Amino acid sequence: MKKIFLISLGCARNLVDSEFVLNKLLKSGYQIKDAPQGVDIAIVNTCGFIQEAKEEAIDIILDLIELKEEGKIKKIILGGCLSQRYEEQLLEELPEVDAVLGINWDEIIDVVDKLETESRIINIREERKLLPYIENKEIFLTPPHYAYLKISEGCSHRCSYCSIYQIKGSHRSRELHQIIREASMLIQRGVKEINIIAQDSSSYGTDIKGAPRIPELLKALNDIPGDFWIRLLYTYPQMITDDLISCFKDLPKLCKYIDIPLQHINDRILNAMRRNFGKKEICSLIQRLRKEINGVCLRTAFIVGFPGEKDGDFSELLDFIKEVEFERLGCFMYSREEGTDAFSLPNQVAQKDKEKRFDALMKLQNQIAQSVNKNFLGKVNRVLVEEEEKDYYIGRTPCDAPEVDGVVYISKDKKISLGDFVNVVIKDNLDYDLFAEIA
Repeated sequence: MKKIFLISLGCARNLVDSEFVLNKLLKSGYQIKDAPQGVDIAIVNTCGFIQEAKEEAIDIILDLIELKEEGKIKKIILGGCLSQRYEEQLLEELPEVDAVLGINWDEIIDVVDKLETESRIINIREERKLLPYIENKEIFLTPPHYAYLKISEGCSHRCSYCSIYQIKGSHRSRELHQIIREASMLIQRGVKEINIIAQDSSSYGTDIKGAPRIPELLKALNDIPGDFWIRLLYTYPQMITDDLISCFKDLPKLCKYIDIPLQHINDRILNAMRRNFGKKEICSLIQRLRKEINGVCLRTAFIVGFPGEKDGDFSELLDFIKEVEFERLGCFMYSREEGTDAFSLPNQVAQKDKEKRFDALMKLQNQIAQSVNKNFLGKVNRVLVEEEEKDYYIGRTPCDAPEVDGVVYISKDKKISLGDFVNVVIKDNLDYDLFAEIA
């Protein structure tokens, strides 16, 4: 029985693919190991979205190559975004790699089997497939209490800075009944939080019916019996329809957490990014969400240092953030990616200026986060308990997504089981985290 080790890099979407790979291998009779030493095959599910992710992937691959040279690994397979995007370069510069798979993970068994007789395999396909659903999964890469549910693949927006289209292809939605079946299985397993993910969740169904079906999906998920949260991640501002807003208002299981990556606020920069949504529309949307959805939590992300961004453009962005006071916010420095339209734009911003702007933005958001957290003081919040430390339990509110947002430290006044919902009273706050007692 062959022993196989897999390391998953990058985003939660990659993690879902890695779960698929491991379960497919397990059902085919392979033994899954949790460390690379002494395995027959090491698989890397790579990320190739931005420069930092590419560098991390290469470092991991080089570590595995060193283990292979020491005789601790027999074969190395690369899959995922980096290998889909840079197939030729990887094969040329890393002769120690035995197979390059790309993103069509449903062919992993064929690749592993062929390595018995073939010295090197290239399995990159122009056709991008949706991975089939696996019944009765045994391996999960998230804790028992939450899961990621991928509802579509690819993206058709073609933003000028983004390499997703060239890697993943155009938007492709899974069948609704298949998603509901998978979600039901997760709830039966004890999952308390379903995190809906895609490159663009809000466009779900547009390739099937010509219009978004995400409200229909959210309503069907809300109707599944059980006590659990639904969290919708990665929505585009122009795709937030009246029906979707109604879902956030009316569906009790749907967290009032709206994740809208805005990227910038200056109209000239937004136009160069090909975001197809201007400052006026953004401000109007935010005002409407705050007005119509009681207790809404807005999360966004911005890019600093995009080509042509001037000091005045950045100041406009800071003023906008001060005014809106997003409950949750992330920031990225522009990464110049080959094959994107923004790669060849003039007036590329110097790295030192990107770093300076990144630091200034995050310093501002730190101040805003402290102010936002003070609004929680003295109030009762429902929290999903995730971890136990010596002095505290650790949980999350509906306003906090796993891995990217803050947590709640809960004093150990009473015994709590991990994966339970509990009501807590917020007693104190740090920059991004909260302290609480059981209500």
